Amino acid sequence: MTRSLPRSTPAEQQVDPAAILRFLDALDAHPGIEMHSVMVLRHGHVVAEGWWEPYSAERPQLLYSLSKSFTSTAAAFAQAEGLLGLDDTVISHFPEFDADITDPRSRSMKVRHVAAMASGHTRDTREAIERDGEEPVRGFLLIPPDREPGTVFAYNQPCTYTLASIIQRNAGMPLTQYLRPRLFDPLGIGHVGWQTLPEGGPEMGYSGLHARTEDVAKLGQLYLQQGVWEGLQLVPAEWVKQATSVQVGTPEMLSADWQQGYGFQFWMARHGYRGDGAFGQYCVVLPEQDVVIATTAYTDYMQAMLDAMWTRLLPGFGTQPGFGAGGPAQERLAARLRELRLPACDAGTLPADWDSWTGAPFSVDSSDLHALSAIEVAPEADGWQISLTEAANRLTFPVGAGSWTVSTPTDAFGNAIPVAASGGWLDDHTLRAEIIFLETPHRMDIECSLPGRTARATWRNPPLGDRTLRDLRCPD
Repeated sequence: MTRSLPRSTPAEQQVDPAAILRFLDALDAHPGIEMHSVMVLRHGHVVAEGWWEPYSAERPQLLYSLSKSFTSTAAAFAQAEGLLGLDDTVISHFPEFDADITDPRSRSMKVRHVAAMASGHTRDTREAIERDGEEPVRGFLLIPPDREPGTVFAYNQPCTYTLASIIQRNAGMPLTQYLRPRLFDPLGIGHVGWQTLPEGGPEMGYSGLHARTEDVAKLGQLYLQQGVWEGLQLVPAEWVKQATSVQVGTPEMLSADWQQGYGFQFWMARHGYRGDGAFGQYCVVLPEQDVVIATTAYTDYMQAMLDAMWTRLLPGFGTQPGFGAGGPAQERLAARLRELRLPACDAGTLPADWDSWTGAPFSVDSSDLHALSAIEVAPEADGWQISLTEAANRLTFPVGAGSWTVSTPTDAFGNAIPVAASGGWLDDHTLRAEIIFLETPHRMDIECSLPGRTARATWRNPPLGDRTLRDLRCPD
């Protein structure tokens, strides 16, 4: 059963509410950062939390590579239960590949090496998936490491995929099922979903996990407490120590907080350590301050988010009772957190002539969504709706005028895909709509033109990899 973390006020936990306000100001002022949620914990209590509408607390969101830190936790349990050892060779867990893997460095690669992104490769070997789509681990092991395993870091997705595959094959179940009694239930984490690779195969491990902001905060709090939760040692303390300390250096990384070293699926930082995922999905743990910060967002400026934490938020964690107490700043913070929202599409309401808009579909002549072929517009009881069509799929949902309309339509495969949509008419010949896929960080912009009945569909926030409509949701 889902259980919430305890709540408190900033002053009760020696946090200056003005510092949280300054942090929010910095995030909102950056033109390249679109925040979706933030949660700040101090001494195990939530002291500030907010979701930028139409995002909300109860919805899971795609975490991208923050998934890796959950995979690390699964590896901790697997090691404790004798399902793997850090000094096992990877190939020992895949005996069916033994005859195919002849490179001595591939054969010497250990579990600890893939856990630390230190396989010996000097680049991401994503082509392993193309080389062997049915058995990506074999494809990975067939790519000879450039150096001896353990001697060099490269952010390499097949490393984590391999670690996740070892856990799942030895446990005889997917990661989500394996973690349910060991992690999710003890922490009071409800439904999560994890994408698979290939379809119907193992859960990805390196990405694809959908979870709530509070779930992310709970994982950070578990690690902050050295693996202890409600008096029980869930994750071995030695694993926490190793996972959150430098296992391999990362001097070649370009940004300051990525140059501090890498543990077991956790990054070290200038302050504390973190799990992170593309576009601003963060679980930041600050042991010295007894703080956890969880965020979801869309940004290409992830270092800027961390810079704002260090310069605006970090000075607000005090040690004396009553630090930062009070009054107007706390009231302003509470009001600010209640009023967080993303701007809706600024456009007119309804067309004067519906007949010209409800004929043939608008043909998509330019799209970042390669599978999207047509868009249809139609009136409905309280306004209007849009239908997105792919070759084998279709999704129809209402659109709000001047505000977000949230709905959970079902596609042709029976998948429920939560969306928020807003839009209207720029003029008599041009319709514009914005669609947020609420279980992802991503927003789509649509423009339909009456002359020629053509449409453009582009990602405001492009997802990684090719995505079809059925991918834009938390897996069941």
